[in-house]
Amino acid sequence: MEQIIEEKAVHNETEANATQGTVASTESVDRNPLTRYVTLLFAIACGMSVANIYFAQPLLDELSNEFNMDYSIIGILITVTQIFYALGLLLLVPLGDLLNQRRLIIGQMAISMMALVIVGTASSGTMLFAGLALVGLLAVVTQTIVAFAATIAAPAEQGRVVGMVTSGVVIGILLARTVSGILKDLAGWRSVYLVSAGLMLLMVYALYKVMPNVERKVKTVSYSQLLKSVLMLFLQERLLRIRAVLAMLIFTAFSILWTPLVLPLSSPPLSLSHSAIGAFGLVGVVGALAAAKAGKLADRGYGQRTTGIALFLLLLSWLPISYTEQSLFALVIGIVLLDLAVQAVHVTNQSMIFVLRPQARSRMVAGYMIFYSIGSAVGSIASTHIYAQYGWHGVCLLGASVSAVALIFWVMTKGGKGA
Repeated sequence: MEQIIEEKAVHNETEANATQGTVASTESVDRNPLTRYVTLLFAIACGMSVANIYFAQPLLDELSNEFNMDYSIIGILITVTQIFYALGLLLLVPLGDLLNQRRLIIGQMAISMMALVIVGTASSGTMLFAGLALVGLLAVVTQTIVAFAATIAAPAEQGRVVGMVTSGVVIGILLARTVSGILKDLAGWRSVYLVSAGLMLLMVYALYKVMPNVERKVKTVSYSQLLKSVLMLFLQERLLRIRAVLAMLIFTAFSILWTPLVLPLSSPPLSLSHSAIGAFGLVGVVGALAAAKAGKLADRGYGQRTTGIALFLLLLSWLPISYTEQSLFALVIGIVLLDLAVQAVHVTNQSMIFVLRPQARSRMVAGYMIFYSIGSAVGSIASTHIYAQYGWHGVCLLGASVSAVALIFWVMTKGGKGA
């Protein structure tokens, strides 16, 4: 795949940047401050897209019964989606630095709508897995939107915009459980995906109306060269490597909580309904919203301090979470702490890496989010296996261990050059 635009003024810059793993480009965009309406629309679009890969989590017991899947392997359903999400990060998101981002975003969301229909009408486990794999592959449009928002935002407001749009991602993940549980109780699990497909159609129309068109002039760059440059960025940017590892660890912990949580909540003695279980996602939103301004703190030079405090809270959160089967109030406290911590680190990570290579934001976020996806997949499969063998206390011990590793890793790397 190539986009060839002969532009002599860009030629020398291309050769210079080639040694840095970048794609030389110039952009024509009006950097007026984004209105709250447009920023909110981007956040909602991100939330809706990423929610599609988390709808299945509160439905695990229902899907287990309908498609004859054992609890010990049910996490594979989530893992497959996350694996294809990682593939999308590698294969699709870097295109945002090469192609017209407006058309790329709208096109991916339109195809994602079709994938949701496949899942909602699945008649076999194979069809379900195939549909969810496609949903995961296309859900990476969220990262293209985040990079696009950072590109068109004025420099003085970039941290605020990234924080707000990224909050839409985390809130989408959390509300997915609430929406999924309510719709399942009202109209069955299939309605979750069919309703989402209809909402995606409305979002495609809204984005078509409001998204600005950013023109690019790019010197001959092949698709393989574009993908290779993602690796080059990792080799050259120590901060990107550090923040990617932190992303992997915090989202491993995130999935260790949220993937198997439906199992103890739906089992005796709690035996909560899907709507009640999904409502815990609303609790997580409180923590995510509280961390929405972490990007501003990073802009002011407090990124490391914010990260350290958040990672400590992440480790602390597992203490009240471990009392889930004795106290739902303790679970609420733990969820707020955990989601506050994860969101604060996530927003800080992206705010810090976006300033490294403005011309390579899509590839930077693609590489970073691959580690996020790996962490989510590992957390999902590991937590369900641990729950089957050791119950909820085993899950909490696993989550606390991963959180401790994240805190130790940050302490070991925070003082180095480029960190």
